[in-house]
Amino acid sequence: MLFRKVEKRIEEYFASDSDKVLLVTGARQVGKSFIIRYCADKFFKHIVEINLIEDAENNGIFKRVRSLEDFYLSLAAFSSEPLGDFSDTLIFLDEIQEYPHLLTLLKFLREDRRYRYVASGSLLGVTLKKSNSIPLGSIDIINMYPLDFEEFMIANNIGQAVIDLLRESFHNLNTISEGIHDRIMDLYKRYLLVGGLPEAVNKYLGSHDLIQVRAIQQTISDLYKIDAAKYDKEHSLKIGRIYSLIPSNMENKKKRIIYKEIENIKGKRASDYEEEVEYLISSGTALGVSAISNPRFPLAETEHKNLIKLYFNDPGLLTAALYRANPAPVLLTECGINLGSVYECAVACQLAANENKLFYYDNRNRGEVDFLYDDYDSLSVVPIEVKSGKDYKRHVAITRFVSNPEYGIEQGYVLSNSRIVESDGKIHYVPIYFSLFFDNRLDKNGPILI
Repeated sequence: MLFRKVEKRIEEYFASDSDKVLLVTGARQVGKSFIIRYCADKFFKHIVEINLIEDAENNGIFKRVRSLEDFYLSLAAFSSEPLGDFSDTLIFLDEIQEYPHLLTLLKFLREDRRYRYVASGSLLGVTLKKSNSIPLGSIDIINMYPLDFEEFMIANNIGQAVIDLLRESFHNLNTISEGIHDRIMDLYKRYLLVGGLPEAVNKYLGSHDLIQVRAIQQTISDLYKIDAAKYDKEHSLKIGRIYSLIPSNMENKKKRIIYKEIENIKGKRASDYEEEVEYLISSGTALGVSAISNPRFPLAETEHKNLIKLYFNDPGLLTAALYRANPAPVLLTECGINLGSVYECAVACQLAANENKLFYYDNRNRGEVDFLYDDYDSLSVVPIEVKSGKDYKRHVAITRFVSNPEYGIEQGYVLSNSRIVESDGKIHYVPIYFSLFFDNRLDKNGPILI
């Protein structure tokens, strides 16, 4: 079984006496249902799993449920198994976005305390954004992503001691030995090809056959488009077009969405595609990165939502779209292909998995920096530039950024293939895999007592 960091959070929830309903959101095929089942088996004697998409396609037992009585009668009709009580029985409502009325009912199910509840859905994030009747005080939400690079390393038998060494080297700005660096970089390049979708990772581990991995990735990309078509016929074609343009947008100088290219109509603006872009982000299908032109901590106070960059939610999907089944552009540096967009995608995915809201710097007079990071220890903004080539020390924009006294920048990072860790003023040059450690997960250091 693949190690997933989210397992700890779900198990802590099941082990607690919390009566809140846990909602696990994330894109299709990131492993939500599997990890819920795996964790639930450790804590509950009785587990009832209800896939509400299947219910809607078959007899619709839960379609017209509007009250507790309706729900319990439907539950009895669905499962003849004798159930226990709050302490030993879990009801798992999978694909709950299919029946938004059940989200409203969660408040009353929680208050009744007859059973424990967990829900998940591949488009749950979209439903949560659209609904005005979500019982926010009655739910806890966990956002789930494909495997990040740390999880990929563990899947490939990299031990915790090595990961701890990498973390220590990042914090102390130490250079990694050549042997360890070469091994980690080799895995990183394979991660760029395979990505972190669990089915693709398992296929890679079992066969090391890129063609089979690509077939899985193509199927998942197709499923994303099918989901968009179900969402809304008026918007589905534009959603699909925006999604398909992400790789080419990444090759543009600004890397932003070019709205006039979506329907080949001049004069189109961000406001014309706001719902489509929001769908891609809320569904977890794409990662949205908002512009900041005048950075201040915390960054959310100054974002510009009209200037958005989109990345695929998984680097393997991007390399599949760009290079199909040829691994040479990623594995062989002598090919001379610029992997800048691929590296940026991988860093965006890592930052998102580490629970960072994604921002970049865009100032008409001072240039652009790939990512901005809220450093909650120093209460300052940290710029991050991603480089894939040998000229990683050429970076006018980040130099201007850290030198601007108005921004109060203490340090910035340039991520690249280089093994050598070194500093030049406020700018630190570190290996690309150190992106692992820009981490704003609340529980990364355990409890904080006040």
